[in-house]
Order: sequence, then C-alpha cells, then structure tokens
Amino acid sequence: MDRDGRRRQSASFSRAYQLTEETPVYVISVAAQLSGLHPQTLRQYDRLGLVSPDRTAGRGRRYSARDIELLRQVQQLSQDEGINLAGIKRIIELENQVAALQSRIAELSSAVDGAAAAMRQREAQVHASYRRDLVPYQDVQQTSALVVWRPKRPAD
Repeated sequence: MDRDGRRRQSASFSRAYQLTEETPVYVISVAAQLSGLHPQTLRQYDRLGLVSPDRTAGRGRRYSARDIELLRQVQQLSQDEGINLAGIKRIIELENQVAALQSRIAELSSAVDGAAAAMRQREAQVHASYRRDLVPYQDVQQTSALVVWRPKRPAD
C-alpha cells in the first residue's frame, strides 16, 4: 500500500508541475539569451509594461516561453518595422483584446448551440406528449347538405 501511495503522490506531483508555455521558468539572463536582447532591455520593457514577467518571492523576474515569444515580437516590431515602444504597447493591447473577444465569441456560440439543442429537445418532448386520440381538423368545403340531429330518447 505504501508503494501505491508513493505512485499516486508522484503522479499528482508531476501533474501539478506540468510545464506549459505560460509557466514562468527562465531567469532574466536566460530570457535575454533566448530573445536575443540585453537584460537591461528586458528590464526596460518590464517597466514600460510591454512584457510583464512573473515575480518570485524575492522579486526576481521569471519569464515564460510565451514571454520570450512576446519579447521576440517586440524586437521584430521595433527593429524591422520601425514602430516605437508606445505603438508596440498599443499593438499588444489590441491583440490581447482581440484574443479576449474571440474567446468570448466562442463562449457565446457554445451557449447559443446549447440553447438551440435544449429547445429542439423540449420541442420533441412537446410533440411526444400530444394525445393520439385526437383527429386532425380538416377544413370541410361548404355544401348545401342538410344534417338533421335528433337527441336520443331516454329508454322508457
């Protein structure tokens, strides 16, 4: 049992520390090498709010793979496109806003699809609940026929 307990702990341990592109793992010197920028440039970008890495308890910067990609994008926009840092910041903000709106559209589309499916299901339930002993009404054409109705006489 102890052996099984250790296996479960190691499995939960590995799940808790899975690396994603959002996981802050790179110190500033490594991030600078990976992005091709000087560490002081990374500090400047952080101060300007262009790329905001996570912080450790001791206030050290930790960059994620996504941060590194963003640093490369900032460098490309600045050097190759000639866009100033204020323009780059605005571009990044707008790209983030577009991503958030696309996510919201996906949520709302999913909600609409779910509501449509629920409506179809409810409609099917209503149709299934119809009484089968009723005869559908069919419009009868006007005729000159005379129908005589006589009530039944009670039996004497």
